[in-house]
Amino acid sequence: MPISVAQRAAALLTASAVLCLTAGCSDDGGDTPAASRPSGTGGLPALTEQQLEWDTCPPPSPAEGGGAAPSPLPGGEPWECAFLTTPLDWSKPDGETIELALIRARARDNARRIGSLVFNFGGPGGSGVSALPGFATEYETLRSRYDLVSFDPRGVGRSEPVECMTDKELDAYYAMDFTPDDLAEERTLSDAQKTYAAGCEKDAGPVLPYVGTENAARDMDLLRQVLGDDKLHYFGISYGTELGGVYAHLFPERVGRAVFDAVVDPDAGVEDGALGQAKGFQLALDNFAQDCVDRGDECALPGSTVAEIEEGVTDLLTSLDEKPITGIGSRKLTQTQATNGIAQALYSKEFWPYLEQGLEAADAGDGALLLALSDSMNGRGENGGYSNIQAANAAINCVDFKERYTLGQAKERLPQFREASPVFGDFMGWALSSCSQWPVPGAWDHPDVSAPGAAPILVIGNTGDPATPYEGARAMVQALGKGVGVELTYEGEGHGAYNGGNACVKKAVDGYLLDGKVPASGTVCK
Repeated sequence: MPISVAQRAAALLTASAVLCLTAGCSDDGGDTPAASRPSGTGGLPALTEQQLEWDTCPPPSPAEGGGAAPSPLPGGEPWECAFLTTPLDWSKPDGETIELALIRARARDNARRIGSLVFNFGGPGGSGVSALPGFATEYETLRSRYDLVSFDPRGVGRSEPVECMTDKELDAYYAMDFTPDDLAEERTLSDAQKTYAAGCEKDAGPVLPYVGTENAARDMDLLRQVLGDDKLHYFGISYGTELGGVYAHLFPERVGRAVFDAVVDPDAGVEDGALGQAKGFQLALDNFAQDCVDRGDECALPGSTVAEIEEGVTDLLTSLDEKPITGIGSRKLTQTQATNGIAQALYSKEFWPYLEQGLEAADAGDGALLLALSDSMNGRGENGGYSNIQAANAAINCVDFKERYTLGQAKERLPQFREASPVFGDFMGWALSSCSQWPVPGAWDHPDVSAPGAAPILVIGNTGDPATPYEGARAMVQALGKGVGVELTYEGEGHGAYNGGNACVKKAVDGYLLDGKVPASGTVCK
């Protein structure tokens, strides 16, 4: 697969709700800089008055995904990076502190500058420091009046990253069978979950209890104060909408102009959320297959109906369960990796041609393209190193949600998951047990995002979104409360709407963030 495709895939994945088809998500990542380890005491007054030391941005750390330092902005201006000092435990603001990595692009028109616009691109587990430069041109209009700011949340990237396995161990872990067919395979899966969780605890034990969303929301309010803003202007994508909703609940009076895109359903617990994703990815696969049918002979996949094309996909996955095929180098394409690769390609309609090519090649015994897509999902670079996106994803989800499903309980729920999705159901069902061995208890059944008195929050739902199904936007609007959530519907494909190229969506978002014009709730963009 060309490097440009892999880079784009990584960027889009960062701006997504990570599909955790594996039973616990993982990483080896990179070195933790001394500046981001627990470091002394400070106290909240001192922390709110800290001066950020902005400097030239270094290349992304291995945990952030590696690569080159960010290229200059479209006008030639440099990106700036810094560290924010924040309490490790917000219930003890005078205790130990950690450092959170930040990135900033200064506003072009300082005379008309509104303030800072803080981004969270999702995951949880995505590095905002590495993601924001990848979308620089798409947010250039917003930079006219905002400093664009993003960060690596605690446990992510350069901000005290959670890491659980070595790169070599992760290669084996991601290749294993996460849909056991018998008791022996169930024991193998259970042992792997236990080993994985133990690795996370060994690496990040003191930090692990504090990587949850509520602490991240409190970090954002500290960031707001240190940046000098009276209100938090915010753009949250995917999991970033959940983080934004929790922030709005904790600090409703401090919400400025905010946009939630690709919205997580705040009412869904672990099971309902996973079931919704199974349905969402199945819908996206249906739409992909229908597009293939509509193109007739131009489509390389066998079958003249959606059902026939999808039968070919399930037949491929079944055969891979029995015998993996050639992948990249010495690595084989397994059933788990193929399913991950298919899911990754469904995040954006832009990737549908690669999914078609990958499926055609795999049918012929060449699994390289699907494996490359799976690697992008898991944060694996071409050098064999992993970012910590999946490890952070597991750590944050497991400390957020109380539910702990055993393998047996997950197995009992497989029929409803298979009904929701013949392709993804087994994987999403078994993945309910991902936190079963986690050493830290969870905080909630689902997040509270009620925010009475908050400023209007523009909530965008995409009817074809696989990872955060459209229904989540309506649920978020209702949960935020009367007069807060403003619903906008985008009738399109892919995960998220603003970067989807739709002029109607862009006009509505830019109009609100730049000029304060709130669109009518119920607006539909096609």
